[in-house]
Amino acid sequence: MNRFAYRTTGFAIKAISNLSKANISLHGQENIPAGSVIFVINHFTRLETMLMPYQIFTLTKVPVWSLADYGLFTGALGGYLDKVGAVSTKDPDRDRLIVKTLLTGEANWIIFPEGRMVKNKKIIEKGQFMISWAGGKHPPHTGAATLAIRTEFYRQRLRRLAEEKSDEAKYLMDLFQIESLEPVINRYTYIVPVNLTYYPIRAQENILSNLASKLMGELSDRVMEELMTEGSMLFSGVDLDIRFGDPIQIGECLECTIIETDIRASRRINFDDPVASKSAMRKEALKLMQLYMTDIYNMTTVNLDHLFASMLRFLRVKKIDTTDLCRRVFLAATRIQQHAGLHLHSSLKEEPIHLLTDDRFGIADDFITIALEKGNLKKAGDRLIKDQATFTSAYDFHRARIDNPIDVIANAVEPLRQLQGTVRKIAMQPRFWIRRTVAKYLREQAVTEFERDYHRYYVKGESKSMEVGMPFLIKGKSKNVGVLLSHGYMAAPLEVKGLAHYLGSMGFWVYVPRLKGHGTSPDDLAKRSYTDWVESIDHGYAIINSICRNVVVGGFSTGAGLALNLAARVKEVAGVFAVAAPMTLKDFSSKFAPAVDMWNRIMDKAYHVGPQKIFVENKPENPHINYLRNPISGVRELARLMDDVEPKLSGLNKPALIIQSRRDPVVDPKGSRKIFELLGTQQKEHLLVNLDRHGILLGEGSQRVHQIIGEFVKTF
Repeated sequence: MNRFAYRTTGFAIKAISNLSKANISLHGQENIPAGSVIFVINHFTRLETMLMPYQIFTLTKVPVWSLADYGLFTGALGGYLDKVGAVSTKDPDRDRLIVKTLLTGEANWIIFPEGRMVKNKKIIEKGQFMISWAGGKHPPHTGAATLAIRTEFYRQRLRRLAEEKSDEAKYLMDLFQIESLEPVINRYTYIVPVNLTYYPIRAQENILSNLASKLMGELSDRVMEELMTEGSMLFSGVDLDIRFGDPIQIGECLECTIIETDIRASRRINFDDPVASKSAMRKEALKLMQLYMTDIYNMTTVNLDHLFASMLRFLRVKKIDTTDLCRRVFLAATRIQQHAGLHLHSSLKEEPIHLLTDDRFGIADDFITIALEKGNLKKAGDRLIKDQATFTSAYDFHRARIDNPIDVIANAVEPLRQLQGTVRKIAMQPRFWIRRTVAKYLREQAVTEFERDYHRYYVKGESKSMEVGMPFLIKGKSKNVGVLLSHGYMAAPLEVKGLAHYLGSMGFWVYVPRLKGHGTSPDDLAKRSYTDWVESIDHGYAIINSICRNVVVGGFSTGAGLALNLAARVKEVAGVFAVAAPMTLKDFSSKFAPAVDMWNRIMDKAYHVGPQKIFVENKPENPHINYLRNPISGVRELARLMDDVEPKLSGLNKPALIIQSRRDPVVDPKGSRKIFELLGTQQKEHLLVNLDRHGILLGEGSQRVHQIIGEFVKTF
């Protein structure tokens, strides 16, 4: 191998990596030992052959060679592979070269134990590792294990013979071109399992496939499939998680009498001579293969596509409801977060509540679109019908990633038994059980989160009792309509309890969430952003939507802004009412909040301490509920919330009720009128009540406001 060519090719790969939109995340690189290493890697695309030698070389600073299929060593590709240190699987000297370079430490090696790209990711059959490919099936190769054992066999043999100063030691040094024995006998041989997981896997036309078609004309299905799949991965922003497992020290595999006897033998043993321990070493190689294959696939980085594909595969029903499917995937995601042995994609490190609300990342919609395009799902009116045959029928191996990506994605996590058990169990449950379980889980989580925050931020003499901030659910008489009701800024669920009970008396289910930062102390609120409040509302919506068939959302003040935001984002919301939404604040000091907040941030960043104004005094209408200190940053977040809401109002196309006091001292009534005019729906009403306070849901005259809201909710 030309070392200069190796390095310059590495620069070329780096250039390609920089052009690529692929997001590469490395995990477990601290597991790479100092010694001679064979990296065993799962093989899904040709990208591994290009990228992995460069990635590993960057980490270890040791050249990395690899075995590649002999059929690739033709033309320009063959020249390229030779430059990056790839050796043909049919090279007659390959085994001796591998053992020699591992003994001396001049190179580490990459070996793909599957033997070839496994495009369908089908590597499990009847609970055993079995590779499916275009030519049939075969178990994973033991070559990496055999070569590692042979390397360590000769290393230990050299240690023994060197002590005896045997001529055999000199013979082996000449055989493997070893100049100095000490560096060889002071090293150890390891196998490091490596898993590569791509997300998402989408095959589509891209710059590579289009360019190849123009330059080369009609291409074979195999070539086009690879260009479409791997080109999309490079240029469409795929996430690539590269995970290095615990190293397997090979010396332990040689600790049996018959192998040790051959190691100590004084007779000459040529490289390919049969030895008495050959059968024993073969058994050890088989054990090693099972071990590293298990390690490789146990390190699969689980993502939402895996959960969707597996859930769809396991569902017994033919009629698929998208909301139900999302609930099941959400539930599976929360369960697997508790499994210590699983590795999760960054999108699963937090609860994917978006699956139960607006699908703002388009994950569910994208999956359903792909399933429809590929025939896993079919439309029958407004319903989706599952075609089970797409998960069981044979398909062209070389077109698997194009024709049946859902099956490929599901196959990828088949070896993860914990995951399979969890998903299968959830898939078997009836819909009512799923709805009830999701609602129960989220309610318990909301209480736990509040109790944790309350104790963490409690301020003696300032924090109210826990009853003030506790989220609550009022059970109704019918599950046809439920109401999600939100309190306002610096307040707590108690603020809207009167309205909640009034709606409950009308027979409606009502859930009142606690907005993060509220019901505890101002110090908690000062650390929150408006997106935290949005998350609180989303959790609340997921709870009431899992209980009732139709959901009306509403809120007071900041809660009104959050209700409008939710109704504009979530198409399933039936209607919305907003009481005193803070589009325009009257308090003159609020206009200075952004500037003061920015000053505080600059001082904190520049000096960590400094002249900061974090809170201003608050004189609330309801001091038994509201904070007495108002964090400046919170006022700024309130403005950001309404800035986020305003452009969404034109897309809000469901019945809406806007209410405010004509003499509101906090929120300018012109703001509520602006909201009304911006609303895209024709089914809207704007009411001004003749009260002289902001908090019109409490105190004198509030019953009339309750009645107006109750009449609105009753229309659904």
